[in-house]
Amino acid sequence: MGKMGTIKEFTMVGFNRLNNATKNLTEEQLDWMSCSEANTIRNILGHLIGEWYGFVPKILAGDKDLEVEGYAGTENKSLEEIKKDLAEGQKHLIAQLAKVKEEDLAKEMEWFMGKQSAGGYLMIAVSEIVHHEGQIAAILGVEKRIKGL
Repeated sequence: MGKMGTIKEFTMVGFNRLNNATKNLTEEQLDWMSCSEANTIRNILGHLIGEWYGFVPKILAGDKDLEVEGYAGTENKSLEEIKKDLAEGQKHLIAQLAKVKEEDLAKEMEWFMGKQSAGGYLMIAVSEIVHHEGQIAAILGVEKRIKGL
């Protein structure tokens, strides 16, 4: 399968988990907070989608300072709009990953984790999907317990 195949498969596992965690979201749950310091699901999804348009292209270019268009974010968007952005963002990430060759993964770049291979930084990026899906699941679980649902 190779490293790139593993990265793509891990990405799809993350997408499946994320899509399952968000499939029954309500508008109210997007902004629900267990305390004033907590992130919301809206914040988490905006951050995650933003990584697919900002963080990943920089890794693939091997340039942390690359100017990218980015993602406009989830603020003031409806759940339906965010779910559309989520689906489009996933397609965008899959298309980016489809262009990566095995040899591209060995290229090194200096960034927040020091000098690492592009493959290492790419694994960090796609692992964010599972990480943030876990945050969403935790928020929904806490909400359920607090509200006695």
